[in-house]
Amino acid sequence: MMASSVGRLCFGQKCILAPMVRVGTLPMRLLALDYGADIVYCEELIDIKMAQCKRVVNDVLETVDFIAPDERVMFRTCCKEKDRVVFQMGTADPDRALAVAKLIENDVAAVDVNMGCPKEYSTKGGMGSALLSDPEKIEAILSTLVNGISIPVTCKIRILPTLEDTVNLVKRIERTGVAAIAVHGRMKEERQRHPVHCDYIQAVAESVSIPVIANGGSLDSVKTFNDIEKFRVATGASSVMLARAAMWNPSIFRQQGALSVETVMDEYMKYAVRYDNNPFNTKYCLCQMLRDRVESPFGKQLHAAQTIAEICEVFGMTEYYTKTTAELGARRSSLQVNIDQPFNPTLEDDVITLAIRFERRDYPPQITPKMYLLEWSRREKLDQPVYETKQRTQDRAFQSMVIVADKKYRSTLWEKSKKSAEQAAAIVCLRTLGLPEGRVGEENSGLVSKRKRDNQQCAALDDNESAVRKRHISEPPLQDEEEMICRTKVVNGLCGQTTH
Repeated sequence: MMASSVGRLCFGQKCILAPMVRVGTLPMRLLALDYGADIVYCEELIDIKMAQCKRVVNDVLETVDFIAPDERVMFRTCCKEKDRVVFQMGTADPDRALAVAKLIENDVAAVDVNMGCPKEYSTKGGMGSALLSDPEKIEAILSTLVNGISIPVTCKIRILPTLEDTVNLVKRIERTGVAAIAVHGRMKEERQRHPVHCDYIQAVAESVSIPVIANGGSLDSVKTFNDIEKFRVATGASSVMLARAAMWNPSIFRQQGALSVETVMDEYMKYAVRYDNNPFNTKYCLCQMLRDRVESPFGKQLHAAQTIAEICEVFGMTEYYTKTTAELGARRSSLQVNIDQPFNPTLEDDVITLAIRFERRDYPPQITPKMYLLEWSRREKLDQPVYETKQRTQDRAFQSMVIVADKKYRSTLWEKSKKSAEQAAAIVCLRTLGLPEGRVGEENSGLVSKRKRDNQQCAALDDNESAVRKRHISEPPLQDEEEMICRTKVVNGLCGQTTH
């Protein structure tokens, strides 16, 4: 198969990674490209959710992230795939589809509309295969997209009950101006155990002049790289799209032959760490590759892992994880990510405030700012920090205040959970006092060690942080004297005190 040409993405003579829910995230897409895929589709993303997202350039990961209001990363992409990634959306509304397409069109190579998914979560909203019974809406959505954005538009369908109806539908689709049509050779009522209808795909390919992408051959037809071309010839299609065969082992795209699953999983993990992939999504994809070995001792270890660090430990990749996260942490520190404004605490009533947000990924597993603040308070023989949290009714967001040595600290930003709000308050206090907070890449202060805490010492911590590490206190690190004096003046000044 030929590589993508410069300019608009072409869909003829291509090997393609199919859109797969929970599988088609960035690590899998990049891995498929490494192994020889010409084009990769992201997982189906629903228009309503994407329309609420904010586009954020992530300078630390060198990605473009689309962030939901609850701060989840809905879609993450990078320059390595920009010219070859297709964004697939689930939609039943032309205007909403266009709004989402305009949001992402400068970061992807093409936009695809899912018209083939038979699952209820898609069809109940009139999306996916539910669109197959509404050709007028199909035409409206595709025409709106074709006329509204500058990159190619495609769609992915399933075949209809009769060959004639299928051919008539794809001809109507072609007239909207789409660049290609992907055809899953099964009807919406059929599942993977049913044989793929190669004759339907062939009839579609013969009836239109645009590229037709054959899909649905993973179980019966495509088991090796050479089978990809055989499936293409059998269907008369221009290109082939692989789903489960690539999910089980994305190195099926290698012309030289597939690699062992063990090798592929190691390479997948490197991308998962490098691009801060969600640990549960990572584990799901790895389990798909393990297949029937998921109940093996190794599979059970993987299933028990809860963080990327723990997954790396299962794979014997702790050294890679430590090195990579340290590099990302150093880059994050140099860019001052997570600092929304210069260090300039403000006194609101009797509370010291900063605009600070807690980002879990900025801290090592099981290390938090609250732990650092608690240990410092113990070191200074102060009372344990006290947190007071309130919830906003309109969006159920949280804001917390921490009281330390009779002084109050709070972030002006609201968080999606009580835990995050308390962590943000702790960060405000630590930064105001010029204390370490445990961020990745921060020089080890010795204030909190990584050894597990015993039950007696854990009792003083809150339920969310108490069961993970033993407490170890050492002398606090020496701070830059001028910085410490400056920050002490700021704090005391805000509190109406005089520095001696």
